[in-house]
Amino acid sequence: MKFVFIIGDAAVGKMTVGQELVKITDLRLFHNHMTIEPVIEIFGTFENKVITEIRDVIFTNFAASDNYGMIYTMMMDFDLPSEWEYLEHVKNIFKPYDTEFYYVELIAPQEIRLQRNVTENRLKNKASKRDIELSNQRLINDDKNHRCVSYEGEITFDNYLRIDNSDKEPDEVARLIKEHFDL
Repeated sequence: MKFVFIIGDAAVGKMTVGQELVKITDLRLFHNHMTIEPVIEIFGTFENKVITEIRDVIFTNFAASDNYGMIYTMMMDFDLPSEWEYLEHVKNIFKPYDTEFYYVELIAPQEIRLQRNVTENRLKNKASKRDIELSNQRLINDDKNHRCVSYEGEITFDNYLRIDNSDKEPDEVARLIKEHFDL
């Protein structure tokens, strides 16, 4: 099985690139808001424990399936040890199934991400982003309070690719990923 982590800052294009990668591979997409949005709808708030438990159920069952592989998108604060531990947690679910892991980090400046924060595709798939003013402020605050872009050379995983997708269309980025990792 193949497992592709797409990591990056808010509104950098993780989900959209993942959607394009699905079109040209046999990978399945599990973007982080597929669990965030239903939990917010049911509970009325962001409940991290519930979201994590639901994800673990999906990961566990998917890992045991006959699927070719999964794309999983997530924001990551590189300064928090718990974020690195979470990557290892997910990997440990898939390791018994001889999974190959791939890491794609997307980067783009805040100005571009603020433009992407209001795209039709994003708002269609992420109800919690539809209050544009609040969503933009959350993005700006996240940039102030979290380091969601790695330092050069910080990520030493095998099969790692860093892409500045500021001026690249999502389908072009997906093709780069597919070709680089031979997916």
